[in-house]
Amino acid sequence: MEQHLHNILQKRKANNGFRQLKTEAAGIDFCSNNYLGLSNKDWEIESKQNGATGSRLISGHSTVFDTVEQQISTFHNTEAALIFNSGYDANLGFFSCIPQKGDTVIYDALCHASIRDGLRLGVANNFSFKHNNVTDLERKILKANRTIFVVIESIYSMDGDAAPLKEIAKICKEHKVYLIVDEAHSTGVFGKNGTGLCQELNINTFARIHTFSKALGCHGAAIVGSQNLKDYLINFARSFIYTTAMPEHSILCIQKVVEHLNTSTAEQEILHQKIALFQKNFKNAKLIYSRSPIQSIIIGGNEKTKEIATTLQQAGFDIRPILHPTVAEGSERIRVCLHTYNADEDIIALCKKLTELL
Repeated sequence: MEQHLHNILQKRKANNGFRQLKTEAAGIDFCSNNYLGLSNKDWEIESKQNGATGSRLISGHSTVFDTVEQQISTFHNTEAALIFNSGYDANLGFFSCIPQKGDTVIYDALCHASIRDGLRLGVANNFSFKHNNVTDLERKILKANRTIFVVIESIYSMDGDAAPLKEIAKICKEHKVYLIVDEAHSTGVFGKNGTGLCQELNINTFARIHTFSKALGCHGAAIVGSQNLKDYLINFARSFIYTTAMPEHSILCIQKVVEHLNTSTAEQEILHQKIALFQKNFKNAKLIYSRSPIQSIIIGGNEKTKEIATTLQQAGFDIRPILHPTVAEGSERIRVCLHTYNADEDIIALCKKLTELL
């Protein structure tokens, strides 16, 4: 077995796709998901317990969860919210238990791995539609059976582009299809006070997944929807039932961020100024247009992409290459993430360096 593992790793190294853990890199942060800079904020949280001591169905639940989940559901204008330990856990739990045998789930081809993994654990039929292609989606809805779910992301993590939410919601309504939207990279960035792109566009959904570990700068996630949905997940979502609850400190951190967003839009305004500055100073056909903090530049090829990333790192910019198999072969890229704390002169300098390299 050791030789078998070694041979597979050597093959990945030969393809320039070998992954390694790295400590915090020196350089200006253009790679993290800390878009609003809230991860660096001192919320002065006091908690007397280091761990939750058990799952929420045994000893891990408290009134703090009830209070914060109510605040989350109010913030996102839904009947109920259920906190999961991560966005990955939320998607794993939802998609493995909500769609039933004989149902059909149609998901965007670029949906996150956690959605795909949840579907693999479930019993429903599932297949993809071409990324953001409304015509292909409708064609596949017409071929589907029984209860149909459509799954998309409001902002896609690798391309940074937005889903055509209004068009997809219209099709789902016409065909009586249940729409689920993962708002991981939209929460905190779009919508009034950072409520997300669905609320900005007044899109009705069966469920939304809001992640706290991106722009909100803490940890965990919540699925928001009806009280029936929440109760069902508590009873059948294995990633919720069979795991230790998040510690109180993490829940209180979520509460602080939600309360902050309710009273301030300063970070969102600054972030969108930074995005506009980047796009003004970097004009290149390789850039995927996005009004999100994610600005992806397609290079192609693991080796070439790694070389450019290394040059940028040596120039003082903490940027990581996104390689195959994380993205499709030929779409390897430099992924720039913008933040409120990126100085204007640093963004301009990065744009200049990228222009030189490309």
